[in-house]
Amino acid sequence: MTVSSEELALTDSETLEEVIECLVENFSIKTQGVCDQQTLFEILIKAASSGDSIENTAKLLKNIPTANDIRYHLNKINNFEELETRINQALKSRIPLGLKKGCLKIAIDLNLIGYYGKPTFLELPYIYKSEAKSGTHSFYAYATLYVINKNKRVTLAVRGVRRPCY
Repeated sequence: MTVSSEELALTDSETLEEVIECLVENFSIKTQGVCDQQTLFEILIKAASSGDSIENTAKLLKNIPTANDIRYHLNKINNFEELETRINQALKSRIPLGLKKGCLKIAIDLNLIGYYGKPTFLELPYIYKSEAKSGTHSFYAYATLYVINKNKRVTLAVRGVRRPCY
C-alpha cells in the first residue's frame, strides 16, 4: 500500500494542535481570569499565521480576552535571552528525523519587524536601526537559520540581533 503526500499532510486543526502542544511543552506564561495559556497561544498563532495584529485578531474572534488582556500577559515576558532559548528548544524538539542525516542546504535570513515608540531599557539592546521602511528606522531584528530539504524550509534556530556594545 502506498501513501500519497496528501495523506501525510496535516490539516489546519492538526497543525494548530501540534503548535499549541509544542508551545505548552516549552513555554509557561502565568495567566489569570479569562485568559488561560491555551487561549493566549491560539490568539498569538491566529495573529501570526494571518499576518494580523493582536488587536484586530481579538476583535475578530468571539468569547476571547481583549487585546489589552493579551498584552498584559505578554508584558510579563522580560527575559529575552530565556525566551530565545525556549524558542530554540521548541524548534529543536520538532526537527523531522530525516533531517538529522546527510548533507543539507542551509540558509540564514535577517528579519526586521518595525518598531514604533520609545524602547524600554530592556528592549533597547534589541532595537536595530536601518534604512526607513514602513515609516520607521527602528526594528526588532532577528536571524533565522533554516535547512532546505525537498523544496521545503525547516527553521532550526532563531537568534535576536543585538546592538553592539561600545
